[in-house]
Amino acid sequence: MLALPISIVVSLALAYVLARLLHGRRVAMPLAALLVACILQGVVNALAQYYGVAGFRPLQPVTAVTIPPLAFLALGAAQGRSRAGAALHLLAPAFVAFCVLTAPQAIDVAVVAIFAGYGAAMLVALRSGADALPEARLDAGEWPPLVWRALAASLIASALSDVAIALAVFLGEGWMKGWIVSFGTSLTLLLIGGLAASRSIGPPVAETTAGPVRPAGLDQGEAAAERQRDAAIMADLEQLLATQKLYRDGDLTLARLARRLGLPAKRVSEAINRRTGENVSRYVNGYRIADACAAIEAGQSVTDAMLGSGFATKSNFNREFRRVTGRAPTEWAARGPLVIGRSPGDAAARPPAHPARLTAVPDGN
Repeated sequence: MLALPISIVVSLALAYVLARLLHGRRVAMPLAALLVACILQGVVNALAQYYGVAGFRPLQPVTAVTIPPLAFLALGAAQGRSRAGAALHLLAPAFVAFCVLTAPQAIDVAVVAIFAGYGAAMLVALRSGADALPEARLDAGEWPPLVWRALAASLIASALSDVAIALAVFLGEGWMKGWIVSFGTSLTLLLIGGLAASRSIGPPVAETTAGPVRPAGLDQGEAAAERQRDAAIMADLEQLLATQKLYRDGDLTLARLARRLGLPAKRVSEAINRRTGENVSRYVNGYRIADACAAIEAGQSVTDAMLGSGFATKSNFNREFRRVTGRAPTEWAARGPLVIGRSPGDAAARPPAHPARLTAVPDGN
């Protein structure tokens, strides 16, 4: 009976996922490279630990530390950062290769530092939430930053598994190394690869509300001018959404909205945040929910209204619908004659076609 080590099984599973994604053109190249690195590492681990091929043992740490830089570069691509200086990340595997050849005692420290360092750097890069991901589909809501944070946490978890390996060897329990590599490292590789293949961060490759923030250091006159610029951006954006109904496109991203306005994505995101107190995803979803409510009122089914308004998944549609209206879509459809209302005092924060609150009017009112 053919027996395969866990790391080979993980590599085969990730290879199958990658093939499906490439066939459907549903994976960005930086993420594809990350998946390839995870697949390669699983194979190297199996050859070194399970099959005992001595030549692959010194290769293990070198191939392992290609994963964190690739994950960081993939995040950079999702955030629209320049690829200038990307070659510098080759220093990580080069340094570990140098340690393998000249200072084997430093390998464990170097590997742990690289995995933990890149994981922490990714968390820092994601501190502004989905607004840091202009290429993320707006219908994905808060999932893209959550998936990227989980990927960063996986890198840190891998660093901890390397600490466990070093500790086991130090305590004279070297027999545990193979088990930690087989289970701990393989599980981490599977998690990293699975997260990299997530639809939430696939192409076209979304935001936490930080609250209205005014740029620091502005005097009263500059602040007033900034408010006027924000208002002008919002007026153009409202007109764009109202006339061209871009929100109905399920693949709409902050970057695409910004390109249509001829502005940097960060500038559009800041204007929306300061004027409405919301992130871009929630702001656009407000238009989508208003559109869905009008469709339901016109007699469409909830599913047709969901798809026609730009939502791709029922879970996100139901969550956003309840957030905006306070009701489930089916409850809304059962209310009878409906009108779209607005909360008092929200006129300055909401465009006319973008209700702050949707209310159902009972029959007979």
